Amino acid sequence: MTEGTTSAAEGGDTLTRLEQEGEIAADYLEGLLDIADLDGDIDMDVEADRASVSIISDSGSRDLQKLVGRDGEVLEALQELTRLAVHRETGDRSRLMLDIAGFRAQKRSELAQLGAKAADEVKSSGQPVKLDPMTPFERKVVHDAVAAAGLRSESEGEEPQRFVVVLPA
Repeated sequence: MTEGTTSAAEGGDTLTRLEQEGEIAADYLEGLLDIADLDGDIDMDVEADRASVSIISDSGSRDLQKLVGRDGEVLEALQELTRLAVHRETGDRSRLMLDIAGFRAQKRSELAQLGAKAADEVKSSGQPVKLDPMTPFERKVVHDAVAAAGLRSESEGEEPQRFVVVLPA
């Protein structure tokens, strides 16, 4: 194969690798649920070139909220632990995304609305808008929403006080 070309096999290899990450993460999380004596089903997918694993509950039980924590703090920690478990098995850094009880999906929707609202404000005022500090996940969602609105944005500051600034066109 010549340089600069990719094969269907390479694309398949990526999908297989991401599915493997999802399987490893699911096994790790099932063990965690057993230890914590919590009920939940594991759903795996591949979205935007990363493995995505969700823990959902049919019963609508509030037990899973314990795994989300205040403002998703426990969820963030569990995501990092799950990524470490995947790294331990594969030797590769994982960008796996974890959602529990739909928290991250709901947060994504709220942040997309926030980004669109900030973009509208910048379009009407012509002035940059600074948003409150956010996690890397939250900033990414806002950056995507601002780009979809036809504007640009930047992250400024140092963690954990890093924030998004929406800029005029």
